[in-house]
Amino acid sequence: MTTRRTFLKSSAASAAALTLGAPAVAQPDKLTVALVGCGGMGKNHLGLLAKHKQLTIAYVCDADENRLRDAAKIASDAGHTAVKTEKDMRKIFADKAVNAVWMATPDHWHSPGAILAADAGKHVYVEKPCSHNVREGRLLVESAKRNTVHIQVGTQSRSTKTCAEAMKRIHDGAIGEILVAKAWNSQRRGTLGKVKASQPPAHLDYALWQGPAPEAPFYSNRVHGSWRFFMDYGAGDIGNDGVHDVDIGVWGLKLETLPNRVTALGGKYFFDDDQEWPDTQYVVCEYDAGNSGKKPRQFIFEQRIWSPYVQEDYENGCAFYGTKGMLIIGHSVGWKLYGERNKLIEQMKGGVTLPVHHQNFIDAILKGEKLAAPAEVGHISAGICHLANICTRLRKTVEFDPVKEAITNSPDAHAMLRRKYRANHWAVPKDV
Repeated sequence: MTTRRTFLKSSAASAAALTLGAPAVAQPDKLTVALVGCGGMGKNHLGLLAKHKQLTIAYVCDADENRLRDAAKIASDAGHTAVKTEKDMRKIFADKAVNAVWMATPDHWHSPGAILAADAGKHVYVEKPCSHNVREGRLLVESAKRNTVHIQVGTQSRSTKTCAEAMKRIHDGAIGEILVAKAWNSQRRGTLGKVKASQPPAHLDYALWQGPAPEAPFYSNRVHGSWRFFMDYGAGDIGNDGVHDVDIGVWGLKLETLPNRVTALGGKYFFDDDQEWPDTQYVVCEYDAGNSGKKPRQFIFEQRIWSPYVQEDYENGCAFYGTKGMLIIGHSVGWKLYGERNKLIEQMKGGVTLPVHHQNFIDAILKGEKLAAPAEVGHISAGICHLANICTRLRKTVEFDPVKEAITNSPDAHAMLRRKYRANHWAVPKDV
């Protein structure tokens, strides 16, 4: 990452970074990797990556000098004594020794950064949601194919045995034909308060942090940890925690496209603070017959981020309603399968397994194994969140063409499939 001013002064080096093509060649059993984004989830990744015997950490990258320093220490203390710190991600992508990149930035950097990495021939593990908007998600999918690289999305439930066993049951017909699935995100978030614009702290390169997002004043409650609740930088809690449960629904229904129509209602019913996305949301997606289903189907999402109470036994979860039974799953807890007359037939407990998701990505690169959560899958789950947010903001039902990925009944809604970017910024994806 870099500021626009720095970029203009180093255009020759930048051009070289952006013209790399072939994936870096890995050793038979070892990868050289980099971490971009050293905040909360980035540190979680780093703690595991630094101990992994198949990985050498070459770089850590962040716009915050304090986070960058802390990340370098974690890597160095774990034996990666040659780790380098870098603010400009393009310099990492230009290093032919780097095989793979973990992208743990705020949402507005996910697709732009991952696409740059893929275009430089790097394999990418990108955090969820994999995009800030629908169009970015499609471009991310295309970048993986164009560059023949692996892009794994950080929905680690896809590599979790408990979740895989639940999916096997319903895919094998244990509850009959599934006509409705419902995901929910219910938990108690804290208020972000109300603050005035101020000067960014000296340790944060704020222009760099904003990247391709529109230029805006600094607000202390819009950066680390809370950016996800603001429209320029995140997708709300539906795209944060909710996308995990949405992804389980996509997996269970075997969805291969975005829906044919979406409607939603919601808003800020509880919090009186600066956050912009809804704290309460009810979304209904409709799929026509086809798309792995013989009949039309509904996919519902509920959100209450002020309500720390379980529903159907799970605080956050997904329910599949079939013609012969029901399966309810909390992706990080376990699941229960009910047959006719509400008889509990089977259940299983177990948490999500992030290290296994990492290993799946590593094995895809080194051994050619199939990715658990490729960009195509991440795009569908994230895209449902984006369409839900469009409908909630406009209070509209939209008709969607899943082949063209276009909203056909509302020019205003269709325009929101994309976003506004900072003019002439180097990270703006092509063809947005």
